Amino acid sequence: MWAAVLGVVALLAIGYEVIPFFTGPSTSAASADPIPLAPHPAARTGTKAGKKHMVENLDPTLRLDLLASSEKTMYEGSGRNIFVSQAEEVTIPTAKGTGATDHGKNGETEVAHIYTPPTNPAAPAIPLKFYGFANSAGEPKKIFLKLNDDVFVAGEGEIVDRRYKVVHITPTAVFIQDMVYSGPPQNIPLTQG
Repeated sequence: MWAAVLGVVALLAIGYEVIPFFTGPSTSAASADPIPLAPHPAARTGTKAGKKHMVENLDPTLRLDLLASSEKTMYEGSGRNIFVSQAEEVTIPTAKGTGATDHGKNGETEVAHIYTPPTNPAAPAIPLKFYGFANSAGEPKKIFLKLNDDVFVAGEGEIVDRRYKVVHITPTAVFIQDMVYSGPPQNIPLTQG
């Protein structure tokens, strides 16, 4: 008896699931027009104002009217050929303010902008102190350098504290270049103490 009741329930469930596939879409869904939406703010600015965005319809029925309207849509590009390399047009604004003046057409005064290249900030003083030499027979000259409580021994071409390069060693001074700030080497004299 339980098997008969379960069999009837199973037939009803299968019928409920299968019958909509054979009957087609409901008439209310097929006759309803898509609802137009306002343009999305992130949409391209090149679209025409008269176009309406449509809501996606989950009805799987083939809508020939929508296909016909999409076939009539013409591509309206910007006129740029994407397969040819082109430089973008650059417009140079004219600055108003101090600069050389030139009398243009009809005696009007025009102001020409004078370009001044940006200046590099001056490199800060190197905090290393040169205390003396560490010479051994048959080896190149090496020097003692102090930075706070750290003492470094370096030769020409070596880098100290991962930032300062020893460029040249003389008997009274050493030339060190800051690798972070490009610029000429700085002269650090031999100090006593």
